Amino acid sequence: MGEKILMKGNEALAEGAIRAGCRFFSGYPITPQNEVPEYMSWRLPDEGGTFIQAESEVAAINMIYGAAATGIRAMTSSSSPGISLKQEGISYCAGADLPFFYANVVRGGPGLGNIAAAQGDYNQSVRGGGHGDYRVIVMAPNSVDEMGNFPKLCFELAEKYRMPAMVLADGILGQMMEPIEFKFERVDPAKLPAKDWALGNSAGRAKRVVKSYDLREGELEKINLRRMAAYRKIEQDEVRFEAKNCEGADLVVVAYGTSSRIAAGAIKLARDKGLKVGLFRPITLWPFPKKQLAGLAGKAKKLLVVEMSMGQFVDDVRLAVNGAIAVDLYARPAGIPSAEEVMAEIEKACQGIKAAPAATAAAPKQRGRPKGSKNKKTKAKRTVRKRAARKQAKRGRKGGRR
Repeated sequence: MGEKILMKGNEALAEGAIRAGCRFFSGYPITPQNEVPEYMSWRLPDEGGTFIQAESEVAAINMIYGAAATGIRAMTSSSSPGISLKQEGISYCAGADLPFFYANVVRGGPGLGNIAAAQGDYNQSVRGGGHGDYRVIVMAPNSVDEMGNFPKLCFELAEKYRMPAMVLADGILGQMMEPIEFKFERVDPAKLPAKDWALGNSAGRAKRVVKSYDLREGELEKINLRRMAAYRKIEQDEVRFEAKNCEGADLVVVAYGTSSRIAAGAIKLARDKGLKVGLFRPITLWPFPKKQLAGLAGKAKKLLVVEMSMGQFVDDVRLAVNGAIAVDLYARPAGIPSAEEVMAEIEKACQGIKAAPAATAAAPKQRGRPKGSKNKKTKAKRTVRKRAARKQAKRGRKGGRR
C-alpha cells in the first residue's frame, strides 16, 4: 500500500485477488487472459494457497463451487467463450448462495471470434448469464489500477450478500501496462470472520447443507423472493459511477471500461474546441446507476453512448432515462474506436442539438386556424342561417302582395 508498481492488467488482477485473501484458483487457458492463471500458478502457492489448472472450464467452475462452499476466498477467470462454458456452474453457485469472485477479460465474438478487445458480453454479465432468476455483481474497471483494486471489493460484496461478483474487463485492459497502487492492506484469510453456513469440520456443531436446489413445494419461490429482496438492497446501496464535466454540459457521453478511456480522450478534444461535453461512466454495471443517469436527463440535452458491441449497453441507458432525453449510439461491434472517431460523433450530436432550437425558431407561430382552413361545423351553421333568411324573405314578399 502506497507503493506504485508497473504491472500488466491481468497480473494486477491476480495480485489484487491474492492480496485480498484469495487462496484458491482453478482455471483453464484462453487468450487474452492467460497471464491470470500463469501468475496464479507460481504466486498463489507462495502464499499458502492452491492453484489448479483444470481439464476444462466446466471442471474449473465446479471446483470453485466446492472451494467456495468451505468459505475460502476462491477465484476463477476466463475470456468470453470460456465464461460461456462456466455459466451453468455460475448459476449453480448463485443457487447455492455461494460467494466467489471471477473475471471475464472479454474478446471478440460471437463464437471463437478473435482475441482483440470487445464488450459483447455485456448482456451475459449484467443479466446473470446462466439459467434461472439470479444476478451477479459486475464491476467494470477502466485502468490497471482498478483491475488490481476491484478484486477486494468484489470479495467483500460477494460475502456480504452471499452471491458471485465479477470484474468485466477486456483484452486491452488485460494486456496493457500501467502504474498501480494497491489501496488496501493485505488481507489475512485466517483473520476473516467465520461463516456460519460454510462446510468443513462438523465436530461439535449442527449439520450444514450447501445445495442449489429445493424440491419442496413452494420453497424455491420463497428462496428466490428473498434473493430479490437482497438484489433491491444492492441496487439501493452499492451503485458506483464516475461523472466528469456533466454540470452544464449540452452533451454527455456514456461509456464504460476501455470505451470510457477512449471517450475521455475525445471529450478533451471537444472541450478544447469549446463544446460543452461531459462523461458519465458506470463503474457497477449491475447494479446499474439508473437514478443517476435519469438525473442527467433534466440537465443535458442529449446523451451519446459509445460501446464496443452492437448496442447492448445502450439499452440500459435508454431504460434509465425513459425517453426523457435523446440517446445516440456509436457502436463498434468487436472493433476499437479511436478518440478522433468518437470526436466526430460528438460533433454530429452537438450540431443536432444546435439545429433543433433553430428549426423551432424558424417555424412561424400560427394563431388560430391555418389560413384557408374552414371549420365544418361553423360553415354548416352559416348555411342553415342563410336558408332560413331566404325563406323568411319570400314569406314577407308574398304577404306584401296581398
